[in-house]
Amino acid sequence: MTRKVADCRRTPSVMGCTLTIVGEEEEVVRAAAAHAVSVHGHEDTPELRAMVRADLEDEKVPA
Repeated sequence: MTRKVADCRRTPSVMGCTLTIVGEEEEVVRAAAAHAVSVHGHEDTPELRAMVRADLEDEKVPA
């Protein structure tokens, strides 16, 4: 199974956050949503989780 990546550097923010979260899709969505709430002040809503999920990328593993 391909792991997913959520990278805060791809989303513009005042903080210049550099956090990257890698893992299975559901755990990355859960962790990224928790990070968005605790660090960036967002509300944990279905819409937030949908946005996180839409921004996920496949992990690029060196051959």
